[in-house]
Amino acid sequence: MNKKALVVFSGGQDSTTCLVWALKQFEEVQVVTFNYNQRHSAEIEVATAIAHKFNVKQHILDLGLLNQLAPNALTRDDIEITPGEGQQPPNTFVDGRNLLFLSFAAILAKQLRFAHLVTGVCQTDFSGYPDCRDVFVKSLNVTLNLSMDVEFVIHTPLMWLDKKETWKMADELGVFDYIREHTLTCYNGITGSGCGTCPACLLRQRGLEQYEAERGSASHA
Repeated sequence: MNKKALVVFSGGQDSTTCLVWALKQFEEVQVVTFNYNQRHSAEIEVATAIAHKFNVKQHILDLGLLNQLAPNALTRDDIEITPGEGQQPPNTFVDGRNLLFLSFAAILAKQLRFAHLVTGVCQTDFSGYPDCRDVFVKSLNVTLNLSMDVEFVIHTPLMWLDKKETWKMADELGVFDYIREHTLTCYNGITGSGCGTCPACLLRQRGLEQYEAERGSASHA
């Protein structure tokens, strides 16, 4: 049980990086993808293709209730995507999403007899999302252990990395080009470099440019 991990998996840059990281850390890895009536079904299709590529079993769970409880630009295609103002997150923030994702992942992990959960949440580039903070993950980890009497360990490999460092990690794991070309981070459902204008694409592209500049400088040093 201590050598098996379940990855919360969307098919994006962060979760794919975490998947490859997990494959190098654990003897057995499976992924769980959530269908919460997100803005574009392409997310699930891409996640399924990537799971197949890395030969890992995928579980798809239906959390459509989020669409009713927390209507926003990520679950409603009639709401225009806008960035956050001041300390406010963008209107793609779904209240309680990571709380529910990790809770349902833990329930599944217990049935699978997996003790490890892996998620790509990140406090450094968290865009104001409160459920991406380290303190939230640690608190939930304790709650999950108490609620099911299982010693789960939630791993957050990207917690203290910015997007430049996440690209570096992907490069060190040997999947830089694959993640650049085949993952889906874009809020508008465009694979790879995406639409180039939504908050997710801007963050991803800025980190990519910073890492490529750093890598280029290092190669000429």
